[in-house]
Amino acid sequence: MLKVQQALLVEGKYDAARLSNLVEGTILTTDGFRVMKDRALQELLKQLAKKQGLIILTDSDAAGFKIRHFVTGLVGAAHVLQAYVPAIPGKEARKEIPGKEGLLGVEGVSDALILQALQDALKSAPATEGTLQKDEQPITYTDLYEWGISGTANSAERRRCLLRQLGLPPRLSKKELLQVLSTLYTRDALARQLEMLPEK
Repeated sequence: MLKVQQALLVEGKYDAARLSNLVEGTILTTDGFRVMKDRALQELLKQLAKKQGLIILTDSDAAGFKIRHFVTGLVGAAHVLQAYVPAIPGKEARKEIPGKEGLLGVEGVSDALILQALQDALKSAPATEGTLQKDEQPITYTDLYEWGISGTANSAERRRCLLRQLGLPPRLSKKELLQVLSTLYTRDALARQLEMLPEK
């Protein structure tokens, strides 16, 4: 069992049931889009986020990202760690047909991927800042531009290719992309991944 001091926020009861077998800590649900209307739930999330921090783990589809962005804005990004599961085609065993975008939700991906997503998020916690090696430079927005994955002609397609290659969700904002890449990769390791992409 992975112990987490932050409260863990997922979308639904099946996600929460799944996480309860893997994580020791507070697990809450947004009940889908209910979080956008439920003032009491919003207030609870604000209080928990300030007191112990919040890890958001939603599905990799459009609905999951809408919920993720809403909650992050609600409680303040400084109190949030973002955990991402890869966008994997498929459907959960309990469902007759796949979701709208044909992607597995949190409840459908493997235990290993969920734990990896949580461990990656925990690595990005402010307390672990400054753990870079002396000669290791952090990844910056300028790097994203120079690598042709943000702010240049054809960068959207190149970014999609990179995210697909790395098994990451396709809808990361520029800020999320920087956070995720900085957490998961050194500059050298990422440079090797970029070399495998088609030319700009």
